[in-house]
Amino acid sequence: MVHVLGSRILLRPTDPERSRTFYGERLGLAVYREFGTGPERGTVYFLGGGFLELSGRSDGPPSPAVRLWLQVADVHAAHDELRARDVEIVRPPVREPWGLVEMWIADPDGTPIVLVEVPADHPLRYRPGI
Repeated sequence: MVHVLGSRILLRPTDPERSRTFYGERLGLAVYREFGTGPERGTVYFLGGGFLELSGRSDGPPSPAVRLWLQVADVHAAHDELRARDVEIVRPPVREPWGLVEMWIADPDGTPIVLVEVPADHPLRYRPGI
């Protein structure tokens, strides 16, 4: 079995500076590290238990199969905060039939991002014996 020590999602934006502004300033993700120089330098952001790396440049938009799933404590508070930062809300918070509260946004290249709140009564929070 592969013993994973760390992980990160790699994105190659079409406009690296625009994407750094979106993830760093508009979403407010904290920077873990930066490397390289120039407009295509790498920036790695904290994503809870993982990382998001923006580095290099792509000539075209990402595959529609790429999506980011970000769990937040309060999706309604995230909604208000992101609206105040002029982040376009693709779909406002909705409690899904499977019990999660989800809100959708997109990064500047159109990568779908779902912000998810796991309500206190959801089975993902149930820990038998605890």
